[in-house]
Amino acid sequence: MDSLEEKVKLIEGVFEKLDAEISRFQSTSSLHCKSGCGKCCFKPDIEATSLEFIPFAFHVYKNNQAEEWLKCLTETKSSICLILNPTQAGAGLCSQYEYRGLICRLFGYSARTNKYGKKELITCPIIKTEQSSAFSEAEKKIEEGLTVPVMNEFYMQLASIDFDMAREFFPINLAIRKAFETVMHYYAYR
Repeated sequence: MDSLEEKVKLIEGVFEKLDAEISRFQSTSSLHCKSGCGKCCFKPDIEATSLEFIPFAFHVYKNNQAEEWLKCLTETKSSICLILNPTQAGAGLCSQYEYRGLICRLFGYSARTNKYGKKELITCPIIKTEQSSAFSEAEKKIEEGLTVPVMNEFYMQLASIDFDMAREFFPINLAIRKAFETVMHYYAYR
């Protein structure tokens, strides 16, 4: 890998591909998040890799706010993602939606492959209960071959960019902090 900028572009490429696949899946399945919900973001045990937050850390660094963010990430005792803004109006509660991590993009509209090679849709209880017929129909369509993003395939794509940063999962704020440390370290020695 020649530069951090190159790594950011590669990660963003994976995210763009995933976002396009999710968009197609949503329009085919008609599944959608409840406006203003963000309940999944309040889970205290969300884990992520530092690699998936490199674009966010890079963006913040380029906007001269990295030290402020790193201080907050270092001092927080909260297990809830610091990017979350529960007072934000609109469809989502992520204050940095464009730069959210891979786990944030995947949850709700992706599948895992079980030990029999079958794709199993992973989504939230709210979608499962409030959109139960659309959920059941989506599961049936997936069995019949409907394309759905598969979690491990996207994590493998990240691993091909930087295996070391993609292999270890951390509590989400620690993953974000490690991304900031990586970006700041990179520029400190340039």
